[in-house]
Order: sequence, then C-alpha cells, then structure tokens
Amino acid sequence: ILGLPKQLQWVIKRTRLYFLPVCPPKIMPRLFACCLSLVTLALVVSWTAAVDAQEKPNAAVDLPGLLCFWDFQQKADDGYVSRGTYAYKLQPKNGPITTSEEGVFGGSLQVRQGQWLMIPRAECPGLNLHGQDEVTIVAWIQRKSDADWQYIAGMWNERDAKRQYALFTCAARQTNFETMDRIPAKHQTHGYASDVGGATPGKPFCFSYASGETKLPKGKWTMIAYTYDHEFLRVYVDGKLDEKPGFNPFAWDKPIFEGGKDGADFTVARQCLPNWPHYPNAEKPMLRQGFGGKLAGLAVFKRALSANELVKMHEVTLADK
Repeated sequence: ILGLPKQLQWVIKRTRLYFLPVCPPKIMPRLFACCLSLVTLALVVSWTAAVDAQEKPNAAVDLPGLLCFWDFQQKADDGYVSRGTYAYKLQPKNGPITTSEEGVFGGSLQVRQGQWLMIPRAECPGLNLHGQDEVTIVAWIQRKSDADWQYIAGMWNERDAKRQYALFTCAARQTNFETMDRIPAKHQTHGYASDVGGATPGKPFCFSYASGETKLPKGKWTMIAYTYDHEFLRVYVDGKLDEKPGFNPFAWDKPIFEGGKDGADFTVARQCLPNWPHYPNAEKPMLRQGFGGKLAGLAVFKRALSANELVKMHEVTLADK
C-alpha cells in the first residue's frame, strides 16, 4: 500500500486492525471498496476546494488582452512576478512592504504611504501603452489613508513630463470634460490618459481624466478600474460604471503619449513627482505621498474591457467580501 495516498494507507491499516480479525473473508473486498470510495470522495472534495480558491483570479487572468496580473501571493527574490502575457517583476521600494493575511486572492500588501513598487521601463516594454493602444487597469484595494492624490498604478512621470496612463484615487480636484474646468473632489476614483506627457495645453496640470461619483470607503475591499478606448475614459467601482455627468464617462479621443527610451517606469502606489529630484532612490526622510492601504491584486489589459466583463470580474472576486 506504500504507493497509495496517505489518507488511503491510513484507512487500510485501520481496517486491517479493527475488522480483519472479525470480518469474514467474503466481506473484506466489499469493505475495502467502500473505504476506498469514501477516501476518493474526500480527496475530490479537497481538490475541488483548492481549485475554487485558485479560480478567483481567473476572471482577470483569462480575459483577452491581459498583459500582467499580480495577486502578490508568490514573492520571487526581491519582487512579485506577474502572470499573463508577460512575467514582469514588481520590486518593492522604501523598505520591505509588510503583508496581511486578509485579501482577495489570498493575502495582500499593506502599503504605508511613501512605499511603492516599480518595474524599470527597459524591463517592461509590454506595458508601454501609447498611441492608439487601449488600456484597462483594475485594482483590488482597501483604502486606509485620507490623503489627497493617492496614485495606484501606471506609467506616469510628472517630474519629467512623461505622463502616459494611470489609475488614481482621492484626487483633490476633478475635471468637467465639457468646460475643462476643475472643481473639488474627495476620495473618488480617477482614470488618466495624457496625449502630451506634460500639462494639458492651456492648463497648469494634466486635466484629461475621468472621475467617478462614489466616495471610496475606508477599511473595505473595493474593486476599482478605469478604461480608455479613445472615445471615453471610464471609471468603474465594484464592477459598475461610476457615472457622474460631465466627469464620467469623460469624452476624450487623443492618443496616449509615447515617452520614448527615457519615458516613465511602471510604478505602483507612487509616481515620480517634481519634489522627488533623486527618483527612483528613496528619500530621507520618506515623503508621505501616494497610496496608503491594502493592495490585493492588480491587472493591466491592452484593451478597454466592457462593462459586462468588469461586472463578472467583481462577482467572481469580491461578491463574498
């Protein structure tokens, strides 16, 4: 019986111990068959549970256009390697990022403001979305900080006017696409695309971004996303279009800026800012900027996902949270 599963070995040994002395020889084969069936059923149930746990990311991983998906469950050397079309490694910066057992696909990263992750531009050419490329970014987050302008992910270098695309939360201002004027915002979700890399012509900053209506809760898992199909920038919260007239969807039809060889790196939780002269080296003392909270997953697509796809993704990953 040595080649059999341990559970089956245990059953057979126990069966021999307790039943062999008293069990008629004709009954023993049936008894073994019954025990084998019970063990097989237990193994199938255990395997099914394991598969169910692994299937949660599949709504993200199995969709067409996926470039990278990180669930932060497997740390390789000094970073987290993505699944999808590309196996790119996100490297934590500004000290080790602690993990939490609470998450969506398992555990999650517990990011303190000022910490971040990055992939140098030269190491992630597949994430260099530009020109007429479409884009979707999806993130599973739990907001902890009340700070403004909490960056989530993208290729977005503000210091060197190398903005391309990015997902933000908690901007202090939001742009009305009809007037291109901004009004105050608070703890919403924002999706950016820049056509010039720097400030929007005639404006002091980049004004081309959609802003959702929903105030993101603190301490609750939320799936946020944005898409750009060169007609509209759209922001989604928990799989639903977070409509806000004049702000989301945001009418925009311009190409995405191409940063070239010296363009933006792909970063998570922080972007390169003008007050960061020595980027990507850590500051001393560390500036309290960027995202503060838990990050359970991140997906980037070279396609504008549909509303139905994002609804399904939310149902699969967060319906029970």
